[in-house]
Amino acid sequence: MRTRALASAHVLWETGWLDVQTPARFNTRSGTLVAEHRADVIELDLPAIPVTDSKAPAPVIAALGVRPVYVGETPKRDLEDHDLLVHVDSETIVRGLTPDFDILRQHHVGVIVTARATMPGVHFVSRYFAPWWGIDEDPVTGVAHCSLAGYWARRLGRQALVGFQASRRGGVVHTCVTGDRVRVSGRAVTVVRGWLAC
Repeated sequence: MRTRALASAHVLWETGWLDVQTPARFNTRSGTLVAEHRADVIELDLPAIPVTDSKAPAPVIAALGVRPVYVGETPKRDLEDHDLLVHVDSETIVRGLTPDFDILRQHHVGVIVTARATMPGVHFVSRYFAPWWGIDEDPVTGVAHCSLAGYWARRLGRQALVGFQASRRGGVVHTCVTGDRVRVSGRAVTVVRGWLAC
């Protein structure tokens, strides 16, 4: 998930392995990923991931226990997996989800569930489930916001948006759509430090 790059860049700058003014560059399967330190946030410049109309497999919707307003899907990735985007009626539904992970684990998809936000200063909320990959719920997911940003930009008529991923840990993600790119930014905090003794 792209938020790992954000966290890795934070560690490189905080430990002095990389000067804070120098962008962190990571070689990934989808190309070079660049992280920049801007004021009090870290910003990633990522490819936008389009969402096209789709119909989710009935067992997936049953496992979520929701009635979708809209279902879309992202293009397939290298390993023939992809994400479903499931738009539901309310933030309350997103926050209250208790999916059946045993059923979701049988389907080769990640599932983004989203709704328009009611919390102040936030445009949309989401959660991301990927049991197929051994991640029942990812706390904050940069790659999901590469799809969410364009989806909500079209619905709300604005390019710059604030999302909140409503996992147990939760996280605010700022997005801005520019052509076929999405700038995703957020904060990173060091919670544990350790040293290895030789």
